Amino acid sequence: MDGRKVAVVTGASSGIGAATARGLAAAGYRVVLAARRAERIEALAEELGGGARVLDVTDRAAVDAFAASLDRVDVLVNNAGGAIGAESVESSDPGDWLAMYQVNVMGVLHVTQALMPALRASGDGTVVVLSSTAGFTAYEGGGGYVVAKHGAHAIAATLRLELCGEPIRVIEIAPGMVRTEGFAVNRFRGDEEKAAAVYAGVAEPLTAEDVADTVVWAVTRPPHVNVDLLVVRPRAQAAQHKVHREHPKG
Repeated sequence: MDGRKVAVVTGASSGIGAATARGLAAAGYRVVLAARRAERIEALAEELGGGARVLDVTDRAAVDAFAASLDRVDVLVNNAGGAIGAESVESSDPGDWLAMYQVNVMGVLHVTQALMPALRASGDGTVVVLSSTAGFTAYEGGGGYVVAKHGAHAIAATLRLELCGEPIRVIEIAPGMVRTEGFAVNRFRGDEEKAAAVYAGVAEPLTAEDVADTVVWAVTRPPHVNVDLLVVRPRAQAAQHKVHREHPKG
């Protein structure tokens, strides 16, 4: 091996995950990309000079096999996640809630547990959980996603308490409104018009690169510095319910 520190990024095939992988590689890490879409992560791994593994974070046996294949892990970025649907609590599909819980909560649990021995053995490990401002504030039509991201936030907060005194940092990055290539489209089941409406009139939502920049900054602080929680929103979003939208004149 080349001696570089190793960062594992889940959900690395696109959006925040891919941008974070690029940022960490630029910061000197050997990045291992994990995601379900083989073609995209393999192309990115070739670009970055790292490794790629097809991985479904909800499959514990697959996660354990993935962990066993790694010789070293210094940083884990739990980025895999997502939202499905925007129906009310009353009318939503329980299956959608379960799917969101599995990837946003159980996925974080599976990968963190499986990689903890390697993170501990590094002597200077870092666990990053990409949560969301939905993990603090509920909003209409967000029920299942809000529940799941509250769960991700709880994992980070609890793990930090449990690891106090060990050489492992636990960092939570909670983005607000981010416009990535697929998040809203996936949420609205491919309806691009509904997805576009989420950002209508917002001059500059966050980009995947904006969020990745905060992740890389937090990870590359001196080892004694732990960024417990970093909330990052676009200037146009003061709170979950307060977004400035510019309406066309005429």
